Amino acid sequence: MPRKNADPAMNVSDDTIVIKKYANRRLYNTASSSYITLDDLASMVRENVEFAVFDAKSGDDITHSILTQIIMDEEANGEQMLPVSFLRQLISMYGNSMQSMMPSYLEATVTNFREKQTEIREAFEKGMANNPISAIHETNMAMMRAAAETFIPGVSGKSSAKKAKSGPKEGSGDEIAALREQMAAMQKKLDDLSK
Repeated sequence: MPRKNADPAMNVSDDTIVIKKYANRRLYNTASSSYITLDDLASMVRENVEFAVFDAKSGDDITHSILTQIIMDEEANGEQMLPVSFLRQLISMYGNSMQSMMPSYLEATVTNFREKQTEIREAFEKGMANNPISAIHETNMAMMRAAAETFIPGVSGKSSAKKAKSGPKEGSGDEIAALREQMAAMQKKLDDLSK
């Protein structure tokens, strides 16, 4: 059962479990009065259990670094989900003028994807009729256009004009076949995740 910690620096809402990390790198779940592992925390995330991790000595909130560590462990030990090109692009955003926008953009994108998971699975099963991935893509593109317009007025109008002039690309049949292969691989991963 979640509870508040006596230390004011570690106060969290009543439904948030407090995890303390000790100098010996052990994690202590104050709700269950037991030591846990990063795998246990990963399971809690998958089960939508709210928790916050604090350094037992300093009282600093280290939840962000612990969640990042879980992702690193998952990427190193399991099937990699984050493509190298994405990681490179993400790293290049640090120090960029758009860095402050990235957390909210990434959060909105992943939330949108998770909300559409059922529709995406159904679309894969129906042979991509009424493809919800394009709806996700359009939502993401609209958010990026709005962000770009905020910082560089008139930019979205220019990109629309370029698209209109360029017309359809040759070899689009090959591109469609490649996209179908990628989508089949994504369906397999989604099916594996749902097991």
